[in-house]
Amino acid sequence: MAYRLFVGGLPFSTTSEELEQLFAAHGTVASARVITDRETQRSKGFGFVEFENEEEGKAAEKALNGSDLGGRSLTVNEARPQEDRPRRDSNGGGNGGGGSFRQRSW
Repeated sequence: MAYRLFVGGLPFSTTSEELEQLFAAHGTVASARVITDRETQRSKGFGFVEFENEEEGKAAEKALNGSDLGGRSLTVNEARPQEDRPRRDSNGGGNGGGGSFRQRSW
């Protein structure tokens, strides 16, 4: 079963390929992905690495948590399952907007 890690504190210049290379020294990496902003395509400073083997993933977690990469301290821990979030409508709104068009009911 695959073992998925959250990696925070990445330098914003880190690519998915560099992330994979960093973790590959500790085992067989199934996938590595730096998360980017949807609109600007800039890194958000975190990513996910998935190992094919749980033992290798735990070893990488222990070895790299708190280590330095590009002057930043990495946070590496087991990834939690993604929580369901409410869908956003197409205009990016959540639960309404400003009150400028509301009518007063006195």
